[in-house]
Amino acid sequence: MVPFSFAGHAFAALRQGALWWPARQALLVADLHLEKASWFARFGQMLPPYDSVATLTELRALAESTGAREIWCLGDSFHDSAGCARLDDVAREHLRALTAATRWTWITGNHDPGIDAALGGTVLTEAEVDGLLLRHEAQPGEARPELSGHFHPKFRISLRGRHVSRRCFVATSGKLILPAFGALTGGLDAGHPEIIRAVGPAAEALVPLSDRLLRFRIAA
Repeated sequence: MVPFSFAGHAFAALRQGALWWPARQALLVADLHLEKASWFARFGQMLPPYDSVATLTELRALAESTGAREIWCLGDSFHDSAGCARLDDVAREHLRALTAATRWTWITGNHDPGIDAALGGTVLTEAEVDGLLLRHEAQPGEARPELSGHFHPKFRISLRGRHVSRRCFVATSGKLILPAFGALTGGLDAGHPEIIRAVGPAAEALVPLSDRLLRFRIAA
């Protein structure tokens, strides 16, 4: 957990791809994409059906280790609108335990416009919390400081002939994009034109390690 500041607030970046907001004792995550494997299976591409349990197990461990009182999911928590119904009993138990133990808020995304209320938590399209706007996808013209997901940013670099890829946060003075937290999610290069269009050219990739936060200026 590595502390840093954004828009006048103290946060900490976790190497698992979550954001810790100590003032609110809140965990923020984006793009869980639960039931992605079962979605692919419907079209004949068989993947190990353990992504939802793996994602929720890791999130539950983080919630317990931090003592989180709030959890904010910044959209695309499910891979598709029917993903809620496909959760197996183990994943559903993890999720209900989390929503019962915390003040849980679902911010809806483009993949999951509808969330089953029976899973618990509050469903919103976006929220403004302590002066910060929480939504799924960054809006280029938004003047308020903004936390979002959607793009699954990853920082890629070549070291001694090896290609290294790590999920990262993308930050400017007014926008912070979280990486995808889901166990079965790909990633978009942090310098991709769509990310730069959303946040502007003065962006950094923040790569959290266990004991430090690496910062890389993104070339537009």
